[in-house]
Amino acid sequence: MHIAVVITTYNRPDALAAVLDGFLAQTDPGFEIIVADDGSTDETRQVIENYRSRAPFPLRHAWQEDQGFRAAAARNLAVAATMADYVIFTDGDCIPPADFIARHRALAEPGWFVSGNRVLLSENFTRRVLQELLPVHQRRAIAWLGARWRGEINRWLPTLRLPIPGSLRRSQPDRWKGAKTCNLAVWRHDLIKINGLDEAYSGWGMEDSDLVVRLLHAGVRHKNGRFAVPVLHLWHKEYDRGALPENIARLDALLHSSRIRAVQGLDQYL
Repeated sequence: MHIAVVITTYNRPDALAAVLDGFLAQTDPGFEIIVADDGSTDETRQVIENYRSRAPFPLRHAWQEDQGFRAAAARNLAVAATMADYVIFTDGDCIPPADFIARHRALAEPGWFVSGNRVLLSENFTRRVLQELLPVHQRRAIAWLGARWRGEINRWLPTLRLPIPGSLRRSQPDRWKGAKTCNLAVWRHDLIKINGLDEAYSGWGMEDSDLVVRLLHAGVRHKNGRFAVPVLHLWHKEYDRGALPENIARLDALLHSSRIRAVQGLDQYL
């Protein structure tokens, strides 16, 4: 099974470098990365070029012009640029632990998508991680317990690795809430079937929920990746949420339908 990791980024090269450091340290080297760039300046390109020269995996840069928040389009471009069997979506401010790929590979199952979770780092701790180049991707759960006590992270339990039976991971197959593209794994043929992400969503918010709901409409079930595949989410300011009410209304209409395919999606790039 060939895996492609799609990393969405926009003008945060220091965070992207920390994320790529996490992927350089993966115990499972059998993957490629496509950076889905939503219009960053040349500094981001330089970071990618630097890591490409050192990476033991293919690293590509899918860039689109900066026309406002268009993460769905950036991700669609990246999916169109790979022929991998399995796509793991994440963000350019979400650092993967060293076993991230290996555990996602172990959870992959035909007919299911996998939703992992995240640990939020505080503003001050994020600043330290980026300035001091702290290798947080190598930390074990016991070290994160101290970080939780110091208020550096919002919760500790997701850093644990627990041997949860597959039956429990499949116990909420129709759940869409909580699944986010900062840590979501989907078979590429399922993405093609539903026409990828829907670029009809304007600005930040709900385009990842739309993707998950359409996967469920298409018969692809939800598998829980908690206590197996967390990511470490670096702090950032909130995005402009001006378009959120319209996006919520669009998602609500989808929830009351059986529509599978994106209105404006992946097929325009294939």
